[in-house]
Amino acid sequence: MPPSRLGVWLELLRWHKPSGRLILLIPAGWSLWLGAAGPPPAPLVGWIVLGALAVSGAGCIANDLWDRQLDPLVERTASRPLAAGRVSVAAAVALLLVCLVLALAVVLALPAAARGLCLLLAVAALPPVLLYPSAKRWLAYPQLVLALCWGFAVLIPWAARDGSLAGGWPLGLCWLAVVVWTFGFDTVYAMADRHDDARVGIRSSALSLGERAPAAVAMSYGIAALALGLASALQDVGTGFWLPWALAALGMQREAWLLRRPSLAAGTYGRHFQRQVLLGGLLLLGLVVGRS
Repeated sequence: MPPSRLGVWLELLRWHKPSGRLILLIPAGWSLWLGAAGPPPAPLVGWIVLGALAVSGAGCIANDLWDRQLDPLVERTASRPLAAGRVSVAAAVALLLVCLVLALAVVLALPAAARGLCLLLAVAALPPVLLYPSAKRWLAYPQLVLALCWGFAVLIPWAARDGSLAGGWPLGLCWLAVVVWTFGFDTVYAMADRHDDARVGIRSSALSLGERAPAAVAMSYGIAALALGLASALQDVGTGFWLPWALAALGMQREAWLLRRPSLAAGTYGRHFQRQVLLGGLLLLGLVVGRS
């Protein structure tokens, strides 16, 4: 395959932007390292990473298929492969199917005791993943749908490791942390497109919240940090977790506070997103250290 064609496929999958992939892998890591049995086995981590890459790629392609008529009207998305005509619809659908088959193969490769439940969860995740792009046409807070999609990044790894979802409060709190954190950072992501979205009739939590968006983001991050902290305490995670947790919690509040500044530069929102990857990664590092 020519390098230029490979680059187009990577763009369609968004694999050329590691931040978007890491921000899905990080919650999966939280789930794996919060399990009661200590650090997860390395092969399981590898399967979860591969599955997350396949699912996130499928979600990005589905998003671009839904939005191929709208993306050319929004400055940030106008150069995407489908919007710019560099990839055909048929080719995009074919690659979407490849991603879904790869995700299914990962589920079938999981331990037999967990395979059935993980397959059920994967099937349950498909409708919100594939329909999320349409939510911006009819829902005032489409970021909630994406947040629910991200919640499966907690449920599936937990089920893959333990063979059940009998995780009690730690599992529920980890799931809550991921859902509200995702709502927060995706609201900020949508803030970059507010003017274009309003012009073309796309809905978002950034538009619906208006001037209250920074406060809502701060509240989301605060709940996420508290929920993950409580889940870690309930699981007796070691003391090495708490310094990274405190630094990440404070960092998230600082980033939310900076959104209150007037006349923010266009690149501010992208940098905020990248910093959430770093802060989420810091929380994961804390869990890894606390479990060592």
